[in-house]
Amino acid sequence: MSRGFPSLPNIEFLIDGNGDITIGTVGPIACAATAVDEAQNLAMLVRRDGETFEQLLLRLDRAIDMAIEEEIFIDEINYGLDDRI
Repeated sequence: MSRGFPSLPNIEFLIDGNGDITIGTVGPIACAATAVDEAQNLAMLVRRDGETFEQLLLRLDRAIDMAIEEEIFIDEINYGLDDRI
């Protein structure tokens, strides 16, 4: 029996018309995940060594929540890995 895909309510909120996410290559970065709403960047994450796709999505979902609820914006693309997320 396989386990279900994790709940990602913040990603779902964005892709339901309130913004978007992008996952892929950004310049020299092989894999990044970004999230934006209609006004600003909410999160820009770099996939870490050994990190699964599911783990990346879970971190992105949490980073979106931090941006919306606490106004903490994570930018690992420009400022390096962030241990808050």
